[in-house]
Amino acid sequence: MFSEELLKYDWDDITRRIHAKTAADVRRALSKPHCDVDDFMALISPAAEPFLEPMAQLSRRYTEERFGRTVSMFIPLYLTNSCTNSCVYCSFHVANKMPRTILTPEEMVREYEAIKRLGPFENLLLVTGENPAKAGTAYLAKALDLAKPYFSNLKIEVMPLSEEDYRTLTRHGMNGVICFQETYHRENYKLYHPRGMKSNFEWRVNGFDRMGAAGVHSIGMGVLIGLEKEWRTDLTMMALHLRYLQRRYWRTKYSVNFPRLCPAENGGFQPNCVMTDKELAQLTFAMRIFDHDVDISYSTREKADFRNHMATLGVTTMSAGSHTEPGGYATHAEALEQFSVGDARSVRSVEEALRRVGREPVWKDWDSSFDNPKMV
Repeated sequence: MFSEELLKYDWDDITRRIHAKTAADVRRALSKPHCDVDDFMALISPAAEPFLEPMAQLSRRYTEERFGRTVSMFIPLYLTNSCTNSCVYCSFHVANKMPRTILTPEEMVREYEAIKRLGPFENLLLVTGENPAKAGTAYLAKALDLAKPYFSNLKIEVMPLSEEDYRTLTRHGMNGVICFQETYHRENYKLYHPRGMKSNFEWRVNGFDRMGAAGVHSIGMGVLIGLEKEWRTDLTMMALHLRYLQRRYWRTKYSVNFPRLCPAENGGFQPNCVMTDKELAQLTFAMRIFDHDVDISYSTREKADFRNHMATLGVTTMSAGSHTEPGGYATHAEALEQFSVGDARSVRSVEEALRRVGREPVWKDWDSSFDNPKMV
């Protein structure tokens, strides 16, 4: 399990190594056809900041060689904001006195139909808070069953599950799982997640092993940038995790996401660092140079102009038209959203903008028949 592998690495040592990187280390990484984690550390280090232009060009080259000029489109649907956790940074916090919404099967169908009216989406991400008693595996299986007539590719972003639960949901049409570790700093993790199921660091970080063992086709991972002052160290730990998973579960497709915490306007949780657009661009280029095959996803957290630009330089998956409140497309527009979107453009506006910068939006890139040799 990765929790045991992680014990080999010291947070402070990784931090020192990153900040000790030099321009020569960056040039060496850029000259190599394939990079290791030490090279990734150089590419995200402060020493790499003067090299953003060559990094951008190399990132563009590797992206187009592997993915062409395509951007895969998806849309999230929040099924519930009910949650038993007390994450200090999240509006779904169990102590937050707010109405909780759990979509009924009838409401799910209305949401699916409303999404299909927005655009030709075939990639749907189902999202929940962590409340296994009210929105557990049986609830998710029902949501997947009802979604199958509408969408070709179904992923979930929910609480970490058991290996058997992942196998069960795969039989109900689930093709992928996204899970944010939030932070790989074992001690600080408990500060941000003091109570609830999510407070168990080992259960969460080892969830990716359970996904791989269950044969999940696509695994998405990420950290919540802003929880740790040393975001570069957190991302290095994620790079180590990615390489570990690729070695053990080599048939699985992997994706990464870099969600950024924004300063709270209402006096709530304040991030320990605020990543700039320039730093996010550097991280994106570094990840693409480090791994030519990994899918890099940007959500509507990011602003429209920035997303347009990064779609030409390394990003391969984007959401559009997103609502982050449960039932936000048709049934519960008044519910509390998890975070405010930065790109509120319509689906068609996003599509047209991508075409203007020379990218081809792809609405369907997976079908369940691909897993059935008799249908190929």
